[in-house]
Amino acid sequence: MTSDITELRAAARHFGRRGFLAGTGAAAALAFAVGIPAAGAAQAAELDGRRITEDPFTLGVASGDPHPTSVLLWTRLAPRPYEPGGGLPAARVPVRWELAHDERFTRVVRRGRATAHPEFDHTVHVEVAHLEPGRVYHYRFRAGTWTSPAGRTRTAPHPGARPAALRIAAVSCQAYHDGYFTAYRHLADEPDLAAVVHLGDYLYEYAVNATGGARAYTDRRLPAHFNRETVTLEDYRLRYALYKTDPDLRAAHAAHPFVVTWDDHETENNYAGGTPENDVPPEEFLLRRAAAYRAYWENQPLRPAQRPTGPDMRVHRRLRFGRLAQFDVLDTRQYRSDQAYGDGWRVPGPESEDPSRTMLGAEQERWLLDGWRASDALWNVVPQQVVLARRRNVPGPDFKLSMDAWDGYPAARRRFLDGAQAAGVDNLVVLTGDVHVGYALDLKADFDDPASRTVGTELVATSVSSGKDGADRPANWGDLTAANPHMKYYNGRRGYLRVTFDERQARADYRTVAAVTTPGAPVGTAASFVTEAGSPGLRPV
Repeated sequence: MTSDITELRAAARHFGRRGFLAGTGAAAALAFAVGIPAAGAAQAAELDGRRITEDPFTLGVASGDPHPTSVLLWTRLAPRPYEPGGGLPAARVPVRWELAHDERFTRVVRRGRATAHPEFDHTVHVEVAHLEPGRVYHYRFRAGTWTSPAGRTRTAPHPGARPAALRIAAVSCQAYHDGYFTAYRHLADEPDLAAVVHLGDYLYEYAVNATGGARAYTDRRLPAHFNRETVTLEDYRLRYALYKTDPDLRAAHAAHPFVVTWDDHETENNYAGGTPENDVPPEEFLLRRAAAYRAYWENQPLRPAQRPTGPDMRVHRRLRFGRLAQFDVLDTRQYRSDQAYGDGWRVPGPESEDPSRTMLGAEQERWLLDGWRASDALWNVVPQQVVLARRRNVPGPDFKLSMDAWDGYPAARRRFLDGAQAAGVDNLVVLTGDVHVGYALDLKADFDDPASRTVGTELVATSVSSGKDGADRPANWGDLTAANPHMKYYNGRRGYLRVTFDERQARADYRTVAAVTTPGAPVGTAASFVTEAGSPGLRPV
């Protein structure tokens, strides 16, 4: 294995990324050499399910990407999740699944059989088709004599329907070492959610135990491999297993379908396209990216269309909820230009303002604009990762901007906002994560002129746990609110965002918990805002 990787690194250095992947054929060759073979590449024997003597469903179940007549169901078999391979041999395992109208499974409407392949770490992705639009379903899996917990999911409304309302939740940034996932327990109890939108940083690649985290590790002594940074495919798989053993996260996945997209920490902090954060040779980073992307797809309720090829994976995709809302899920990591001025908060200048700089890449940018032009939805919703609106760090002329956010790519932001207006998008709502705080922001035609037209709304979901407990008014609250008059709200507590769309308005409820460093904190609504259909601009409720 070591010699294979050495040869691939040498080839990548010689040909460059594009020539290497094309010339070797070989996203598949690259993938196989780092333990990421294509489906069926390993001719493994089939394991008799009766030989599974421990509960294999330790990581729960999930569903995702609801379509009007189909949904994606997910699980992973891992009797011992903190071990490589989850405690199962390198063998195929038959898995049975059921989908029912009722939670007691007396009215089963679909059932079938899938295979948990060892080359996919015994994860299972089942696309269930021929379902009724806008309907709640219940599902479960069986392996050998074991039955999984039951999950609840729902399909999207009929494409031509205009439902009376659509309610979703948005979450981001769940550092295991920073605290408990209490927000997920409350989110699991939210009624009538069409989906939970995860905006990135589902896990963190940092060493877990070495951070001096907030959780009571004496209750769960983690193996030594969690003390190192996540780099290899095995590392990423084990990190997902750790996160998914959290009971609150499992409860949220079982209660609602998820729509996921990534940010940076699923791979490496603040990477940009093929450029790593640190001075690692690009070919080595592509090996890491291939491992990270493969583990992400394996462990999320994503459809086969999202399955990666080597270090490439198409995450941007479109979901429709009748004619009420269209969701254009973006990827602001894989195709972006490198951060200007070495990243961080910097004084903007010619490098950051270069019109050729891109956040989405040319193909994704065209895809988004084409989708807007074809949309007949009342609300056009864009789940994405980093703050779109301008954020000056201090009032006055001596301000800095975040080079990792859209402020570091102002020409790309201009194309984004101008494209929405040219396409006739009247009710634009951008959902954002990343920054571990809750913001409510008006999107302005000209951020230098507070009186200029408001062209949309940005709702920023705080973190689930990253940043530990936080505060209602962080230390920079005064500077940020004074420097950015389009910022209507700023709160530093942990929690989630709940958004309800209807014919008249979109309402955002900022749900926060008092603490994540101790389990079981209550949840409350810190603030609520609405923006009216046809009249963008946030006002408090």
